[in-house]
Amino acid sequence: MNQEMEDEFVDVYSTLTEKLINWLETTIAMLPNLVVALLILIAFFILGRLVRKGVKHMLEKTTSNKTIINLLETIAGVLIIGIGFFIALSVLKLDGAVTSLLAGAGIIGLALGFAFQDIASNFISGVILSIRHPFGIGDIIETNGFYGEVENMNLRNTIIRTPKGQVVYIPNKSVFENPLENFTSTGLRRIDLSCGVSYGDDLEKAKEVAIEAVKGLDNYNAEKGVELYYEEFGGSSINFNIHFWVNFRKNPDFLSARSDAIIAITQAFDENDIMIPFPIRTLDFGIRGGEKLNTMLGEGYQSRES
Repeated sequence: MNQEMEDEFVDVYSTLTEKLINWLETTIAMLPNLVVALLILIAFFILGRLVRKGVKHMLEKTTSNKTIINLLETIAGVLIIGIGFFIALSVLKLDGAVTSLLAGAGIIGLALGFAFQDIASNFISGVILSIRHPFGIGDIIETNGFYGEVENMNLRNTIIRTPKGQVVYIPNKSVFENPLENFTSTGLRRIDLSCGVSYGDDLEKAKEVAIEAVKGLDNYNAEKGVELYYEEFGGSSINFNIHFWVNFRKNPDFLSARSDAIIAITQAFDENDIMIPFPIRTLDFGIRGGEKLNTMLGEGYQSRES
């Protein structure tokens, strides 16, 4: 019995020793490859840091969004290090592991792509918007039926504050796919005002007075000039539209200029005895019209007495 146990122990010891020796020999044989793989990882790690700095420097010229810059430079660095990792595995003759990792990454990426389609589309739209830069923080924009000042843009939403103070979160995909108006990009904005003068006023004089009133505004942009066009014969006035440009950065620039223009035109018309008429309705009496009210009332009384 003891002899059998000794023999089993010797067999196990021999097998273990043989495997350890084989592993040691394999390790010694692969030692040059291990050194090469380690050097490859170090080289690609250094290259990844250099690529991150280069990507950051390039993106800072195209966008001011720090979130996008940090994300894209991190992705670039990870991709470089990942390439180095797979090359190192190939040097160690672990091609099967490389194939399995790539297949697993592909399957996981496909599953995540289907599961997070909206998040992915908003993210990609946010990246494109940051690179194309159709608007920046503080710009006044209108998109998807919302008008306001851009407060922030992250990887999912564009955040604007309306003139009434509400904060609106608009998905980047909607901003990217729909028309967008940027009122700040040119630094100018046109103001259109509608008004009217009475039929008895001199139209040329009224036009001259209105234009001079607008030219006296503080925020008026003289390079664009003032345009005034008469549009129609209204019920009680001859109506016109006056167009002029103001320097624009914030919403109050537009509102105050429009308000000042209304005040200036009204005062100028009053000083020059030009009337902005109230709506007038003329009532005709009689079957064919043209009769006075008291005449028609008198005829009515007479018919009752008879």
